[in-house]
Amino acid sequence: MNNAIYNFREPKNEPVLSYLPGSHERKLPEEELTAQSNKIIDIPLIIGGKEIRNGKTAKVVMPSDHQHVLANYHMTTEKEVTLAIEAALDAKKEWMNLVWMERASIMIRAAELISKKYRYVINAATMLGQGKNVSQAEIDSACEVIDYLRFNAYFASLIYHEQPVSDSQSINRLEYRPPEGFIYTITPFNFTAIASNLNASVALMGNTAVWKPASTSMLSSYYLMKIFNEAGLPDGVINFVPGSGSLISSMVLKHKELAGIHFTGSNTTFNRWNSIS
Repeated sequence: MNNAIYNFREPKNEPVLSYLPGSHERKLPEEELTAQSNKIIDIPLIIGGKEIRNGKTAKVVMPSDHQHVLANYHMTTEKEVTLAIEAALDAKKEWMNLVWMERASIMIRAAELISKKYRYVINAATMLGQGKNVSQAEIDSACEVIDYLRFNAYFASLIYHEQPVSDSQSINRLEYRPPEGFIYTITPFNFTAIASNLNASVALMGNTAVWKPASTSMLSSYYLMKIFNEAGLPDGVINFVPGSGSLISSMVLKHKELAGIHFTGSNTTFNRWNSIS
C-alpha cells in the first residue's frame, strides 16, 4: 500500500568547497587527479543495464595534452542503436507507472552520492577530460549537478501538487504522463551539469532515453551514468551510447517511436543532425 501524499521541500544550494591550500578538501581531489591521470579506463556502451564492448574504440585524451590518453571508449554501431531504442521502449511502461516519489528518490540518492562518495571522482574527471580547474569543476560537476537533481525533485512535486478546483458535484483530477516513445538526449562537451540534467530531468518525469554523450566529455559522462545506476535507476531508463552523432541520429530521428529531443549544442550541429531526418 502506498497512500502517502508527499512533497519534497525546497532544497538549499549545495555548498561550494573552496579547496584552500593545505586543507583536507584540497588533498582529496589531488589524490584523485593523480589516480585518474595514471590509468586508462575502458568505457563500454551501457544499454539496458548491460555493458557492451564491441571492440570499435576511440580515445579520450586530455584537451591540454592530446598525447595523454585517459580512456578508450567503445563506439556504437547500428546494432547498438537499435538495442538502445528497444531497451528504452521496454523500460518505459514500468518506469512511467512507478510512483513519482520513487523516481524522485532515485535522483535525490544520485545527488547524495555525488555530494559525498563521488564528489572528487566526478570533479577530477571533469578537470582532466574537459580542461577545467578545481573551482570550475566544483561549481559545475559537483554543485550544479547536485542542485539540478534536488531542485528538480522539488519542482516536480509542485507540478504534481497543482490540481483543478472541483465543485460539490464533481471531482476533477489532473494526471501527468510522459509522451509515448523515447527521448533522444544529446549532451555537450562543456558542462557536466548539462549532461546530467538533460537526462535526469526527462527520466524524473517518467521518460526513458537514448543518450549520445559528447566525445569530449566522455569521462565525466561515463561516471555520471555509473552513479545513476548505483542510485537505483532501473535498467533501460537511460541508455548510454557513445559514438558518431550522424550515425546515431540517422536512425533515431527516423524512428516512429521518437517522442522528443533534449539537446544542448550549436545551431550548426542541430541543423546538421536535423537534416538527416
